[in-house]
Amino acid sequence: METVPHPYYPLGLKVVGYEANQWHSITLISFFASACATIFLATYLVVTKVRPKLTKSDLWTILWSVLSGCIHLFIEGYYVYNFRSMPSKQDIFGQAWKVYSLSDSRYQFDNAFVFCMETITAVFWGPLCITIAVMITTRHPLRFPLQAIVSLGQLYSDVLYYGTSIFDHYMLEMSYSRPEPMFFWGLFVFLNAFWIMIPLTLIWTSLSASKRAFTAVYEQETVKKVRKNR
Repeated sequence: METVPHPYYPLGLKVVGYEANQWHSITLISFFASACATIFLATYLVVTKVRPKLTKSDLWTILWSVLSGCIHLFIEGYYVYNFRSMPSKQDIFGQAWKVYSLSDSRYQFDNAFVFCMETITAVFWGPLCITIAVMITTRHPLRFPLQAIVSLGQLYSDVLYYGTSIFDHYMLEMSYSRPEPMFFWGLFVFLNAFWIMIPLTLIWTSLSASKRAFTAVYEQETVKKVRKNR
């Protein structure tokens, strides 16, 4: 397959087998937004029927976990499965990835870091996000430890994702994003920032819950010791 003209940065980047999208970028972004809204609505309807007395905090965590899990499994999993042929893809996921790649062209050529990071995300964090949602709904006692592990994994992956791109930009003078603000600030920074802010919040929530649990256990042990020594 030959290298053909493409819209990606840095200039001169070799993207083998590139085929221009058949659908407009607005259509693809609208499809993504509609899919997210559908997942949110379906999850909300199911969860509120199964557990109508859930707290707002738990409900939002479930909604986030299911949405995040679906993105990890299906969208990022799609990239992992098709990473060698991404530039030529014309199905809806492939075209959507080509739009996102305007903000990070590493998805259009064989980049070791992106492939490894997305593989871990799709294989581990995707299924575990869905598991967390089920655990919250069923009040499973391992919910908070697993929530902390997954959130830390997401946070770590996203920090490395940002960090490697920023390093290449400033140290190697190699920018993977087009210069238009909508691509860098809208797609690269804004979309990925959710996997910084929300995992940080969930890690704090998990640590707070663990502190309360162990405090209660220690207090019970202290009471038992006092009663035993009387």
